Amino acid sequence: MPVPPINRIGAGQAESDIPYEFASEVKMDPVLREEILSVLKATTDMTIATIRPDGYPQATTVSYVSDGLTMYFGCAAESQKARNILSNDKVSLTVTLPYFNWKEIRGLSIGGTAKPVTDPNEINRVSELMLRKFPQILQYALAGEKGVFLVRITPEVISLLDYRKGFGHTDLVEL
Repeated sequence: MPVPPINRIGAGQAESDIPYEFASEVKMDPVLREEILSVLKATTDMTIATIRPDGYPQATTVSYVSDGLTMYFGCAAESQKARNILSNDKVSLTVTLPYFNWKEIRGLSIGGTAKPVTDPNEINRVSELMLRKFPQILQYALAGEKGVFLVRITPEVISLLDYRKGFGHTDLVEL
């Protein structure tokens, strides 16, 4: 299968004039939702990009849990990630399933908002999800680790990357 040419923007040409050949915007249907959820359930780590005060993105790998399409992670309350989220709640993240060759690449690219979790009931529920997925966190809880900043990510746009459907195939879903 030939690789499509890279589109370049010429003088006087708007980016919107260039067709995007790899992504097709689709409506969320039950099959697509299940595909997205299966990727979220099968992975443990994501790379999340937050926005630093100087405007540069900061990408960091963190472990996460999900409840439907909503994702949660914890970090140190004094971390740069926590400070970034408190000053700008826009985030982007990626999740990729393990693969052995490019024809198997599957993953998600998500844009959304990140908010601190402060409701005690939600904190308890997310803590249970984290303990089930990552039993090793119990050692930190028993050691009395403090200053955890728990974050909820609410997706607004999801790109489902699936090379099984062709090189660079992406389904784009706006929520």
